[in-house]
Amino acid sequence: MPELPEVETTRKGIQPYLEKAVITDVIIRNFSLRWPIPTDLAETLNQQTIHSVKRRAKYLLIECDTGTLMIHLGMSGSLRILDKIERDNPAKHHHVDITLDNGHLLRYTDPRRFGAILWTDQTIKEHKLIAHLGPEPLLKDFHTDYLYQQALTKRCSVKTFIMTGQVVVGVGNIYANESLFLSGIHPKTIAQNLTKAQCEKLTEQIKLVLSKAIKAGGTTLKDFTKSDGKPGYFAQQLNVYGRKNEPCRHCGNNIEHYKETQRATYYCPKCQPETN
Repeated sequence: MPELPEVETTRKGIQPYLEKAVITDVIIRNFSLRWPIPTDLAETLNQQTIHSVKRRAKYLLIECDTGTLMIHLGMSGSLRILDKIERDNPAKHHHVDITLDNGHLLRYTDPRRFGAILWTDQTIKEHKLIAHLGPEPLLKDFHTDYLYQQALTKRCSVKTFIMTGQVVVGVGNIYANESLFLSGIHPKTIAQNLTKAQCEKLTEQIKLVLSKAIKAGGTTLKDFTKSDGKPGYFAQQLNVYGRKNEPCRHCGNNIEHYKETQRATYYCPKCQPETN
């Protein structure tokens, strides 16, 4: 599924076309996503000016005159900016079109329909889907002391720990695998057994891996394309994820694999020795 770098890449892609634009038309072809699209959304959005395009965790937040349009890409969702020629003959999974007064159209596509398009007029920080979330990994609120204090009482694996949204947002499966590898931490390590030095290294690597992925345009996944239709290119830089039985790029040992909470976990047993 699209993870934080893919969502941030999408935000950067659509932002220049949306900000300051006025919504002139909304076509909803399928209201049945993860949660039903509000039946009055087209009427609500009509003639609203878009003031900003932000992101919180994996939610894209399009701030308008009277509220915020919240978009989650789910497992297979994508947003594209189209011109007049491209918008004709919508396909089966082209669920929502938002037309702007600048001549562009924002199209939401989602084959699996696990994404969401919601509207709220409340303060976004207080929304039930946002209020409980942990800090953004690339901001100053996410630091060594914070991660260490959070880990002290957690008996789950470190991989599960850093993928928990209440601890830190946006560290999805791909980037959790990569960050742990670069930190030299075995993914089965119990979170409360992490040393402060390990937390410092892990914090650094989470920030570095996500920053590099955003710069590269997001990881190429079979269901994800950037807002211009071109895939991301971070996949070619992955050290362990998806490389079962392939040689480690650092030591040459074979990458090993197991499943934890139904998610694929990859690690190098030499670079990431199991300690507990």
